[in-house]
Amino acid sequence: MGTAQNDDATNIGPRERRKRRLLGVVALTVGVSVAFLLVVTGAPRLLRLVVFFPVWIAGLGLLQAREKT
Repeated sequence: MGTAQNDDATNIGPRERRKRRLLGVVALTVGVSVAFLLVVTGAPRLLRLVVFFPVWIAGLGLLQAREKT
């Protein structure tokens, strides 16, 4: 007597997915804007590493929304 395994196991509901998608889009917009400003103003390359954090948060939010985790 086996149990059926649900292949579509979701961890978050539609409302939380929308929140994570919004977070991802906003963080990506911030990251691109900051990167643009740092390049235009001629900021040192080391300072441009701050762009990593909003882009990382954007990636996490968008991937979690897509994968429903």
